[in-house]
Amino acid sequence: MPENEEPYGTHGEPRKYDPSFKGPIQNRGCTDIICCILFVLAVLGYIAVGILAWSQGDPRKAIYPTDSRGQFCGQAGTPLEKKRLLFYFNIMKCASPMVLLSFQCPTTQMCVEKCPDKFMTLVKAYRNQKDLDYYKNFCKEGVTNTMTVLTILKEGLCPAMLTPSKSFTRRCFPALGLKGGVITVGNSTKFDDGTGNMRDAKDLVDGVKNATVVMEARQVVMKIFEDYTQSWYWILIGLVIAMLVSLLFIILMRFLAGIMVWIIIAAVIAVIGYGIFHCYMEYADLKGEPGANVTLQELGFQTDFTVYLQVRQTWLAFMIILAIVEVIIILLLIFLRKRILIAIALIKEASKAIRHVMCSLFYPLFTFLLLAIVIAYWAVTAVFLSTSSEPIYKVINETACEHSGQTCEPANYSTSEMKKQCPDSECLFAFYGGETVYHKYLIGLQFYNVFLFFWCANFVTALGQMTLAGAFASYYWAFTKPDDIPTFPVFSSLGRSLRYHTGSLAFGSLILSIIQIIRVLLEYLDHKLKGAQNKFAKFLLCCLKCCFWCLEKFIKFLNRNAYIMVAIYGKHFCASARDAFLLLMRNIIRVAVVDKVTDFLLFLGKLLIVGLVGVFAFFFFSGRVKAFEDTAPNLHYYWVPILTVVIGSYLIAHGFFSVYAMCVDTLFLCFCEDLERNDGSASRPYYMSTALREILWKDEAEDPNESPAQQLQDEDGALRNPHMDEA
Repeated sequence: MPENEEPYGTHGEPRKYDPSFKGPIQNRGCTDIICCILFVLAVLGYIAVGILAWSQGDPRKAIYPTDSRGQFCGQAGTPLEKKRLLFYFNIMKCASPMVLLSFQCPTTQMCVEKCPDKFMTLVKAYRNQKDLDYYKNFCKEGVTNTMTVLTILKEGLCPAMLTPSKSFTRRCFPALGLKGGVITVGNSTKFDDGTGNMRDAKDLVDGVKNATVVMEARQVVMKIFEDYTQSWYWILIGLVIAMLVSLLFIILMRFLAGIMVWIIIAAVIAVIGYGIFHCYMEYADLKGEPGANVTLQELGFQTDFTVYLQVRQTWLAFMIILAIVEVIIILLLIFLRKRILIAIALIKEASKAIRHVMCSLFYPLFTFLLLAIVIAYWAVTAVFLSTSSEPIYKVINETACEHSGQTCEPANYSTSEMKKQCPDSECLFAFYGGETVYHKYLIGLQFYNVFLFFWCANFVTALGQMTLAGAFASYYWAFTKPDDIPTFPVFSSLGRSLRYHTGSLAFGSLILSIIQIIRVLLEYLDHKLKGAQNKFAKFLLCCLKCCFWCLEKFIKFLNRNAYIMVAIYGKHFCASARDAFLLLMRNIIRVAVVDKVTDFLLFLGKLLIVGLVGVFAFFFFSGRVKAFEDTAPNLHYYWVPILTVVIGSYLIAHGFFSVYAMCVDTLFLCFCEDLERNDGSASRPYYMSTALREILWKDEAEDPNESPAQQLQDEDGALRNPHMDEA
């Protein structure tokens, strides 16, 4: 290696001057063909899995309760259309611990129009025709007035008793309450169990508890679903506002980049400051309120999150968190004040690039559309896969029976050998499952669905990054702007990316998807091992999660810069990733003090949009502003639409600000390449603008006659390239 190149060491050799290089290479070939073929086959397989799931699945299983015959309660177009509720013959049988394992109560379940609202036994109902007619609403078909009570109970046609019940997740459960510290059902502390015995109401508690253990989560989900049906249009309005605000910020930054950045910084500090003030006022207002001094640990987990807002400790925690964030941001702004000035100038240069490539501002809408398709396909396929099992019926028997728990066929069970050997047994619906080849590999298909979701989502994101990189690189390497810029730089770059580099996009997104799926598996293991006492296993799992989180961040950074190099030179993914990494290592100080500070400022912009829209959503959905009290929808959990709007606003803001981030990253890499290729002489002029050169090469004015080989690192940390060839 020549003497003047020794300082590069293991960071590779700088680019050589090439008079034929005029920006993104047009004459290029296909890259990473094997990975392209693999991705196409994987997507075709994904489509096949979707078709198979749609042909086998039945979403009604996730919507409607199922009776002992496997029929759906309340399904439109069936005899059970008006019978929306599920009734248990004997809820006390649900008290068995086996219920928690099999998720099925060993008692007959049937669909009814409404839950019983009074105490009654079958014996008592037979004394009055009106009571008997009422009782028949909770009996199977075939009960006649000529049948005896003993015959009806023996054949399991009716329950032995009815207790006042209420609907809970479309299931009838005893209406339990407290009276003087004693558990009651229907305002009574005792009830007749149908056999003449009086029992305490507390005997129903275990049955109800086990019967609802699987339904508690479903209740929350159903309430959240109801909240979405009541507030979806307001959520859409909030997201549209977020999109308009993001677009307005981006357009204003095109004309007033410096002013807008300072406005963003001041507004973020102000919004977080208001959040601290609001939390303090809520904390102070709850002083002396009954129950407000309960600690979060004592409160435990509550499905109704509004309960936490009635506790002072919640607002104290919010206030402390916001105060810490505020202090961190202010300290960063103080210590990075010089770098921020450089970053603002770099954002101004990015604004000039975006001014010449205006259609890049609307490209995120195309990315949102593709991501929406990927997410919708994954969600629908997941629902159909999870509901593609067949109804399994099992023998349920209270007494000892050798066939108990075995599968059975309800159609001919009454004449089967199992019924003869166990006369008091029943063939009841147990769960959804199956023993076919399809059902055996159902978990594998779900895993494939999740993995392809990650792969396709990362591919769409990568396509957006490479497309924008190609467009902004066309701007940078145009010597005479805007005459040398292609007519449609974004569309040209998109065409090149899809035509030549689908394999490279698939390769990079595959690596990232593998890491993400490993992180998902680690989170699953962590969830399963929460009750474990092995400290070493917990420590090891925590270390693995931390390592893979860092690895994912690094791979995202490397992929992003690799796609820029692919967009410019058209090389395969590995070569582009290597070139990008070495180029960044040769300019590591610039990366640290300029590029990342710019990312921080753009993040503050996203934070401001999320804060503004989030505050508006909070006051609207919580009904704390009198002007919106009658307009806001009545919700179970008002945090549901607020959280949705906040997350959606961040994704929208991230999509629009990612245009600026990609522009800055592309200009930065092109600038580093420009320094290595050219020396600013008449024969090898720089492609960078004078303003951009001043931003990243500030002390050139100190000695204009100084050769590039003699220039050193300036006070702002912009590392100069001391290895350019003399003209």
